[in-house]
Amino acid sequence: MEMRPLRYFAAVAETGHMTRAAEQLGIQQPPLSQQIKALERQLGLQLFKRHPRGVTLTDAGRQFQVEAQRMLGHMAALEARMQRVAQGEEGVLAVGFTSSAAAHAFVPQALRAFRHARPRVQLQIGEHNAAELTESISAGRMHCGLLRVPVDRPAGLHFETLLREPVMAALPVDHPLAARPGRASRLTLAQLCREGLILVRRPGAPGLYAELLALCRAQGLAPRVVAEVDRMMTNLNLVAAGVGLSVVPASMAGVHPHAIRYLPLAGSESLDAPLTLVTRQDEDSLPAAQFAALVRAQAQAQTA
Repeated sequence: MEMRPLRYFAAVAETGHMTRAAEQLGIQQPPLSQQIKALERQLGLQLFKRHPRGVTLTDAGRQFQVEAQRMLGHMAALEARMQRVAQGEEGVLAVGFTSSAAAHAFVPQALRAFRHARPRVQLQIGEHNAAELTESISAGRMHCGLLRVPVDRPAGLHFETLLREPVMAALPVDHPLAARPGRASRLTLAQLCREGLILVRRPGAPGLYAELLALCRAQGLAPRVVAEVDRMMTNLNLVAAGVGLSVVPASMAGVHPHAIRYLPLAGSESLDAPLTLVTRQDEDSLPAAQFAALVRAQAQAQTA
């Protein structure tokens, strides 16, 4: 059943008069009468009693009025919701982060700002490693994400650096190098390479830790890798357990403070940790576009 006959019926039932209902609807009275008669034929029952001065609902008409109002109410609610969706005020935003990106204060600030600006948008948040996050966005399971250094750049994705920060060495709090005071607390790449290194990456994959290895080798150093893990928090858990040393973005300093000391890494000026926004080039989600615009604006404000 089409909605237009229901609207016509509701107007006639409300006004109790064909002519007044036609004026209210902005149509002529004869076509309205024909539409009501066609509706009665379709339903196989009489909805109105006709009188010289107007119409009144039959018993069947009163029952039909209840259902018609319910259906029209649902349609009005649906139309209002779709208007909000069309304006990006309602919908779903599936956004993912790597653990190292989520540790940056920028990320929760951006989420709070988006929730304040678009309270009706349902946020679906997931934590993944960089490879999983990139694949999920490429496959359409997520709208966008924030990671550090991309480990893959599939066709159809856009990678945009929002912020950059230095890296720091992370070592067990009881490690001999952790006890040195003052400027001596700066760790050199040579000292780092003499220790067992924990890396967050897939073997052979690009990214922050591949750049670390390349920087060491460019200086004639031979890093000794004792573990390669998928997630930054696993990395820091292993450092806290005394398995080895690692390098992390400066914003992660403070994780497990009772078990890990974070030291500046000398000679690592070219080895910074970016915060990268990943989006699909053909993304048609308005909330996703609005979130991307928001994080760009906030990043520009921080770097201005």
